[in-house]
Amino acid sequence: MLPDLERVGALQRLDSAAHDAQRKIADEPERQKSLDVRLETANSRVAAAKERLAENQNVRRAIEKEMAVHQGRLSKFRDQLMSVKTNVEYQAMQKEIEFAQTEVKSHEDRILERMLEADDLTAALKRAEADAAAEQKAVDADRKAFASELTRVRESLERLIAERAELVRALSPPVLATFESVARRRHGVAVAEARDGICTICHVRLRPQVVNTVRRNEAILQCDSCNRILVFIPVAAAAAPTS
Repeated sequence: MLPDLERVGALQRLDSAAHDAQRKIADEPERQKSLDVRLETANSRVAAAKERLAENQNVRRAIEKEMAVHQGRLSKFRDQLMSVKTNVEYQAMQKEIEFAQTEVKSHEDRILERMLEADDLTAALKRAEADAAAEQKAVDADRKAFASELTRVRESLERLIAERAELVRALSPPVLATFESVARRRHGVAVAEARDGICTICHVRLRPQVVNTVRRNEAILQCDSCNRILVFIPVAAAAAPTS
């Protein structure tokens, strides 16, 4: 294979790997944001559970205050019952007592309902807090893993940049200029494999003369359609069966 053709193939592999590394580095803030969202979601569930429990307690206290008023009235009516002088007054007072008793019983039932609801809400809060703690632990582990991965990616990118600089020095200036010009116009991909008579990237059929020349890998040829530098990669011979 023509040395410069082999070099541009290697240069493309380095550039593609470097592009992937740069994309991972650029994506890091978004990955961190997704972790923040996970924590915010878990913590919002805890906050919502606390709010529901607090609302339950506020309602219960309000009912207890109302019940205290009816209990006070009931106590007052019972005291007054001892001083009534006529049957009419007695019956009227009995009705007041019965009404107050009914109200007290109704409020007691409502308080019991809130107490039972509070048990469920307390359990839900504990589950939400446990889930949030587990999510915090998982997110911390993910942050640590992301940090390690990011360090490896940055180190890899540094190596790729160094290897690229060395490879560029070995390339002839005209070939390098062609490579970089095509790469700028083709989203960083300046080399395409020619296979079965077509450019495997733009999928345009190559002229027979071009196909025959490319198969020899002895010249820098470009696709007539996308201008990418064409290389031919022979199919590897099948491995001999082992006995």
